[in-house]
Amino acid sequence: MDLTTILGLIAATLTTFSFLPQMIKTWQSKSAKDVSYIMLITFNIGVFLWIIYGISLQSLPVILANGVTLFFNIIILWLKIKYR
Repeated sequence: MDLTTILGLIAATLTTFSFLPQMIKTWQSKSAKDVSYIMLITFNIGVFLWIIYGISLQSLPVILANGVTLFFNIIILWLKIKYR
């Protein structure tokens, strides 16, 4: 792996796992009232498109980061629906 890929993986890890505290808080509090449906849906569509973009570039950092981010945000969306 070259330095650019390593830098991308580090950046991807930091930005992706920034969603983990929100997911945990939503799960523990059983409340997602302050999280917007429109934001979650729009963000999930954008992240999905980033995955497609990453696949087209064969960019591992883009694919992995956005795959995990999409997974976390789908959980947050599911919790918002479940706890409404």
